[in-house]
Amino acid sequence: MAGEHVDVGRFAERFGDAARRSGFELDTAQVSVVDRLAQLGAEIPRWRGPFGRQPRGVYLWGPVGRGKSWLMNVFYETVPTDRKHRVHFYDFFRQFHAAYSRHRRKPQAVDFAVEELLDNFRLLCFDEFHVHDAGDAMLISRLFTSLFEKKITLLVTSNYPPDGLLPNPIYHHLFVPMIEKIERTMDVVELAGPRDYRGRSWSGGPRSRFETGVYVWPGRDAQLRDVGLETPSEEETTVLDVGDRRIRALAARDDLVWFDFFDVCDTARSTTDYLILAGRFTTWVISGLPRFEEVGRDARQRFANVVDILCDKDARLFLVAAAPLDEVLSGDGLPIDIGRIASRLSLLSAVSPGEPDRSWKETG
Repeated sequence: MAGEHVDVGRFAERFGDAARRSGFELDTAQVSVVDRLAQLGAEIPRWRGPFGRQPRGVYLWGPVGRGKSWLMNVFYETVPTDRKHRVHFYDFFRQFHAAYSRHRRKPQAVDFAVEELLDNFRLLCFDEFHVHDAGDAMLISRLFTSLFEKKITLLVTSNYPPDGLLPNPIYHHLFVPMIEKIERTMDVVELAGPRDYRGRSWSGGPRSRFETGVYVWPGRDAQLRDVGLETPSEEETTVLDVGDRRIRALAARDDLVWFDFFDVCDTARSTTDYLILAGRFTTWVISGLPRFEEVGRDARQRFANVVDILCDKDARLFLVAAAPLDEVLSGDGLPIDIGRIASRLSLLSAVSPGEPDRSWKETG
């Protein structure tokens, strides 16, 4: 489809067609977003830069479960250009950080890193964008400034409006100039329809691996066997190399890795560590999941990061917990992204006392 000029009406129709193939109709809020995305999709192939008028990007935000990522996917598949790139922001920022490190001795290291990763791209789609860490925020500001200066049009999805980025009141003011630049450079579009589509198979095909995961409590041996898990023996305990660091695993069996919560979330770990491990293992078991009120803020946030990454990498997740999910995700000082994390964990089947095997939910 590269090079094909598509008018706004035809582009919008393709969203409706994709929805019907997946077994649903677009709701009113989604139709409003489709109108703006169709306009952008029609403008991209007509842009002849650097002298033509650059299409204005879109910052699409709203609560979890409203279909932001699905709309981005359909847009990306439909827009008729080869000069496009879609990526989860976690993944891109890890790649960018590595490229920036390679060029850090150069005066314009950020620009060199962007050119290395995005040379010749005109459209960049960032899914699940957020800014929580003050240290990352400054580098993200420089990244976005470079993207704007290089006239790369952005489509961004987020659970937060621009002024909700870096929400910590101690640091928020540091990111305000970038928030203002985002609002000047992009159209901020909210998707906040009344319907929550969590649990729906947006593709119309089989469920993802993540959706076939299981939440088990309290995790008796018989419950674990019912869902196909065998409790690790002491002899299976191993240490895995993750970059220049190491992490203890209760077991590593082919493409399955089994961690204790405190080893994977209550020690100094970065999202890069989790991305490396998610690339190595497609099935994860995390046992000993405590109530959030019993652990510190950093451990809770790392757990949120793990869930995000495993869901986005389409890994299968088994959680062995001390209590039902609503009790685990309770208390003060919850992660900023707790709504999204609860949404994603609600996709898992549940096995609890008196319910020996509910590991395979019906689709539909």
